[in-house]
Amino acid sequence: MTKEKLLTSLGRYLPKDRVGFVREAYDFAELSHEGQVRRSGEPYIQHPLSTALHLADLKLDANCIAAALLHDVLEDCDVSPEELNEKFGPEVMRLVDGVSKLTRLELLAIRRDNGHGMDDSATQAENLRKMLVAMAQDIRVVLIKLADRLHNMSTLRALPRQRQLSIARETLDIYAPLAHRLGMADLKWKLEDLAFRVLQPDRYREISRLLTQKREKRERYVAQVTRLLKAALDDSGIEADVTGRPKHIYSIHRKMARYAAQGKEFDQIHDLFALRVLVDKVVDCYATLGIAHGIWHPIPGQFDDYIANPRENSYQSLHTSVIAEGGVPMEVQIRTNEMHQVSEFGIAAHWRYKEGAKGASHFEERMTWVRQLLEWQRDVSGAEEFLESVKTDLLPNQVFVYTPKGEVKELPAGATPIDFAYRIHTDIGHKCSGAKVNGKLTSLDQSLENGDTVQILTSNKVLGPRLDWLNPDLGYVNTAGARQAIRLWFRKQERAENIQRGQELIEKERKRLALDHNVDEIADKLSFTNREDLYAAVGSGTISIHQITTRLSGSEKQAAVPGFGMQTQLGFETGVSVLGVDDVLTRLAKCCQPLPGNEIMGFITRAQGVSVHRKSCHNITNVTEPERLIEVGWGSTARLYPVRIEIEGTDRVGLLRDITTVVSAEKVNISGVMTETHQDGSVTEHLSLSTNGIRQLSRIFNRLEKVPGVLRVRRSDQVAQAVVTGS
Repeated sequence: MTKEKLLTSLGRYLPKDRVGFVREAYDFAELSHEGQVRRSGEPYIQHPLSTALHLADLKLDANCIAAALLHDVLEDCDVSPEELNEKFGPEVMRLVDGVSKLTRLELLAIRRDNGHGMDDSATQAENLRKMLVAMAQDIRVVLIKLADRLHNMSTLRALPRQRQLSIARETLDIYAPLAHRLGMADLKWKLEDLAFRVLQPDRYREISRLLTQKREKRERYVAQVTRLLKAALDDSGIEADVTGRPKHIYSIHRKMARYAAQGKEFDQIHDLFALRVLVDKVVDCYATLGIAHGIWHPIPGQFDDYIANPRENSYQSLHTSVIAEGGVPMEVQIRTNEMHQVSEFGIAAHWRYKEGAKGASHFEERMTWVRQLLEWQRDVSGAEEFLESVKTDLLPNQVFVYTPKGEVKELPAGATPIDFAYRIHTDIGHKCSGAKVNGKLTSLDQSLENGDTVQILTSNKVLGPRLDWLNPDLGYVNTAGARQAIRLWFRKQERAENIQRGQELIEKERKRLALDHNVDEIADKLSFTNREDLYAAVGSGTISIHQITTRLSGSEKQAAVPGFGMQTQLGFETGVSVLGVDDVLTRLAKCCQPLPGNEIMGFITRAQGVSVHRKSCHNITNVTEPERLIEVGWGSTARLYPVRIEIEGTDRVGLLRDITTVVSAEKVNISGVMTETHQDGSVTEHLSLSTNGIRQLSRIFNRLEKVPGVLRVRRSDQVAQAVVTGS
């Protein structure tokens, strides 16, 4: 990899004076990094040179290439911002400074990592925020950072194994989806394959071996069908470039996982055999489609027109699957040469043409989602929430649905009609009273599928969104934009209303889960100064009941001393540690059945070790020998705990079946059921479950309350001993 290769590449599209400008930047970078080597042993200059070469392949401007060459001189060399500004101008200086700020955050994460491969959510979230801000200000900063990450991934083996894993996971979670969202398919698949090779080396080698074994046969077959289609296009006077489409190992891995779930084999993956056809004009795309369907039989339901309905990242192409020679399923992608440039290089292609009126319009459209995401994230309450919402909006698994007017909207997989409503307009979301999918009324928590036509029903009688839409256990909302719009609506309500609403929600949760924490303790655990602030935060949607139960369930585990007194009784490991004492038998008291998340206290029995109770248990509050009480805490290892619940509802055929289906879907075992039917037509179901704690129990309660006919769910002290048919 040499300077001459870079300058030759630039000479194909840049004026001579701009190529000379880049040469000066290279010479300055080489001198600044003189004597420095990377962990791989190669001269350091090879890293910025590789970064610049990748951007030159994207045909980016001279300032961007120069900044790529210089992107580490502020951090690693004795170069000041003033010197850089004087030699190469304010634009290059601004780009280098932007990349350097992102690099500093990565170095901070490495220092906090301490070699253990542990992600720091706050640092990663701040890194994401900085990237989004940089993208909104100048997309080239992030393009340099992506090219920088690509070369770092290719030389990752020189780092300790834990650092490799941490960087590869971040690449797969953040950088590859970001490249996808920017429409940069070429960069996306390279990052994915490099990360996959580090994260699952055995699986990577296995798929590589399978592809190698089939390569000769596949190449012969692709050459055969290529000749057949090319001849038919030539006969029709259509000038086209027909090639086999390369397959990428990570995408095959994901397809194999999906196919395995359906009981299919590697050879049955539809698009292992794939053709790509590039033509000059849009009309030729549709003519080529007709010719392909004339030669081979199209597979029903396997056609997508992304030319008439482009994806939100501007991707355009015709996709069809056919039964080709020998009955082999094959995918054919058809697009113009210009569409191909956009599909491979995404927003970088728009940047090149943004000086023109059409190019400027396309570029601004592409950047709208970045600015919108920044608006949504401005008021989120914490790093974990920010990471979750950004990852949701960046993830490559998308669904494409239609408005009643035929407009295409791209949403993350798992999006619901409410997400769709807020994507149309905030007011539509606020006034949403129902939805029709493909002409049929549907529930608001239904996951949308590719090709669905969605109609949102609104009503002026609806005064605003429902707070339970923010509960992730209920599945109403799955996009960052919808969540933030709902939170903002509730924050604008009167504080007194929010306090009252929050108090009602917390008291409901405390009663149904039998939580021992009083409200002041909960407020303290969540760092609120008083209970009113906690109520207001819950009532406005700033934090959710889900977050409260998660924090309560996890806090005791984190505080416990692991490894003390982990004994087993009746098939359940107690998961309780007796603080300061080793190897002590513990058992969970049957009278109150404590769960992780409950405040607990130990009672030293005379023959059975330590009996663990909830602090609110009457056997603890009324103890006559307080000297036998001992501090205990929850251990850190996952275990199952018995708990009894009571479900009140309206009796109907199938009620018990629907209840057990919900519990089973949570992968929770039901060890006993008792049914009581009442003369007024109501029914009470008593279930004995084995759960891993308060958080899971809360999630089950939320889902049970959505079952038709269920009126109330709560923890119970009544033992379910028999199964009685009555519902």
